[in-house]
Amino acid sequence: MVRGLGGGIDLAEFSAGVESMADDAREKGDREHPLADEAALSARFKRLGEELGHIQPARPAESSPDQPAASDPSAMARGFRLSSELVAGVGVGAALGWIIDRWLGISPWGMIVFLLLGFAAGVLNVMRAAGVVPSGPLDPKQ
Repeated sequence: MVRGLGGGIDLAEFSAGVESMADDAREKGDREHPLADEAALSARFKRLGEELGHIQPARPAESSPDQPAASDPSAMARGFRLSSELVAGVGVGAALGWIIDRWLGISPWGMIVFLLLGFAAGVLNVMRAAGVVPSGPLDPKQ
């Protein structure tokens, strides 16, 4: 017996008249056997699985030795290096622009110009590090 605002309700008496959704999907006398719709649906799923098995061959093992791993640590390191090249270029340009603005009193022009120059230098450094653009003649690595 559960007591609420309006008095007590007997849960056994209340749940005796409630039917579940599964009762609606099946006939009352046929609860143990699936309906024809469910059997047809499971047969369609089985046929689809067989057709996909014929069309798409079995995938190779995920950890085969001849294939590189999905998350290659060297690729992540390269990505961090390229992103830090760009951020460093923009940061150095902004810092130089701010210093020149303070020193010469030409605010905000030094910041704008050197921020754009820093962005261009960062993009150029990223392209050089990625191997898209050859290194310049002053590069000591040559």
